[in-house]
Amino acid sequence: MPDINKANRQVCDCDIRILKNKVPFLFFDTANTTTAGITAENVYAMAKGARRITFQNPLSGTMSITAQVFPFKFYALLSDGTIESTDATAEHAVIKCTTGGELPLAITGGTIETGSIFVYPKGSFGDDSAKIAGTYATNKFTATTAADLVANSEYEVGFICNRTSGNVKKITFNNKKLPKDYFISMSTLYKDEEGTYVPYRITAYKATIQRSIEFSWTSEGDPGSITLTFDLSEDSDGNVVSMDEITTDIAINPSNG
Repeated sequence: MPDINKANRQVCDCDIRILKNKVPFLFFDTANTTTAGITAENVYAMAKGARRITFQNPLSGTMSITAQVFPFKFYALLSDGTIESTDATAEHAVIKCTTGGELPLAITGGTIETGSIFVYPKGSFGDDSAKIAGTYATNKFTATTAADLVANSEYEVGFICNRTSGNVKKITFNNKKLPKDYFISMSTLYKDEEGTYVPYRITAYKATIQRSIEFSWTSEGDPGSITLTFDLSEDSDGNVVSMDEITTDIAINPSNG
């Protein structure tokens, strides 16, 4: 195939695999921006104040993926890749008293942690002086003083809900759950001057996530985005990054036109 000029205007799809055994971790094709960069700074031997001999420092680099649309598993790259199936979360509810002296409090998809229920008149949530004393059993909260819960009135309730397998997915970030190293292949299409699309693939042989990230949620402006950045180092064979042009006589048309 002749070497024809090409250009790119298409984000990469990312195939992320666990480095140790090449087991697929995540195929990610909804990124908005993907980048790969390498660097190897020069150092110099000087003679009479001038550069005389140049040496290259070892090659290193980074790779990043920025997305607004992504699966929950995307976050697991920042931890050890494990998604847990149990969790405990703080819940808040406004409940109407239907029978004086008690509140109905039955939940689905989890259980209420013992000793975690706190009841207040509506509008007084968190005000310790307004807290209503009582006990919880058989899906209802019973006030110690029945007059504290008035029929047809609303009350704010806070409690801890323990969710179990099938009802929750959880990713934990801590200093015990360390990220894995990954083998990442990013594929895209270049268009040549004859109108043919040619596959390109950028491979990072050993990519380690940077565990520095800011989560942001806002109700104004553009939808939230997240950027994951990986440090690139050499694998056991000395490889850091490679770029492949897939030379084939078959023209490939991009799915997005």
